[in-house]
Amino acid sequence: MSNQELPVLGQDGAGGCCPTLLSAPMAEDRAVELAKVFKALGDPVRLRLLSMIASREGGEICVCDLTPAFDLSQPTISHHLKLLKQAGLIASERRGTWVYYRLLPATTDRLSAVLANPQSEVPSGAAS
Repeated sequence: MSNQELPVLGQDGAGGCCPTLLSAPMAEDRAVELAKVFKALGDPVRLRLLSMIASREGGEICVCDLTPAFDLSQPTISHHLKLLKQAGLIASERRGTWVYYRLLPATTDRLSAVLANPQSEVPSGAAS
C-alpha cells in the first residue's frame, strides 16, 4: 500500500461536481462525452438554434417558429435539432403536428463547470 495522497476530484473550491480543465486531467471517457457536445455546438446554425431555444420566454419554442429564422429547408433545421438533442442539449415534445423544443440546463451547466476557472476574474473594462 502506498502513502501517496491522491487528489479528490470534484472539489474545486466552488463546490462543483465535476473537475474543471484546470484542476485535474480529464479522463478519456469524459473527454469523448464532452467532445460530442462541443461538436454539436461547433456549427453556427446549431449554436443559433440553441440560443433561440434557450432565450425563448416560457422556456420552449415550436419548430414552426425556428424554421423561418434561417435560409435553410425544414429538413435541414430538423437535422440540426436532432444533433442538438442527441448531444443532450435540448429535449423535444410532439404536440399534434408540431414539435416543441426546450433547453436542458443540466448539460449547459456541466459545460460551464468544466470550463470555469475559479481563480480568474474578468478585469474591469475587459471585452466579453
